[in-house]
Amino acid sequence: MSAAAGGEGTVGGFVERFADYWSAAGASRIEGLIAGYLLVDESDGVAPAELVEALGISRGSVSTYTRQLVDRGFVRRVRKHGDRSHYFVMDTDVWAGFLAAEQVYLHNQLRLAEETLPFVREGSLAWHRVRNMRDYMGWLVDARLGSEWDRFKRERDAHQE
Repeated sequence: MSAAAGGEGTVGGFVERFADYWSAAGASRIEGLIAGYLLVDESDGVAPAELVEALGISRGSVSTYTRQLVDRGFVRRVRKHGDRSHYFVMDTDVWAGFLAAEQVYLHNQLRLAEETLPFVREGSLAWHRVRNMRDYMGWLVDARLGSEWDRFKRERDAHQE
């Protein structure tokens, strides 16, 4: 039975629910199916054909959405020794990779707001919106979420030993 098969409370149920949450955040449900499947996969890499079969999606969808997941740091393309094919894996701490990519986005948005603020009339509605954009992005950057996540994991792991 594939990881995608099964109902509520199963690994397959997890994949389906993960995809639902993923799409509720505005992303593609198919992309969420792939991410959820790779999140619970125990192998050293999943072939595109396995994703097609297990998830009931097209090869084109696998190509499109794995490329997007790779570009955003959720998934890595790997090769197996002696095999020219690509396989897909998710890092053990995919969330740290997500935070790193998110930091790039936040820095870019912060810089955009800083560059734009001088061009809108001070005190206007646009000025307040752009100022809030700048300050929100700066606040998130200053939160140092990546280093805080690393600190949290060190403390968690120290308590498990």
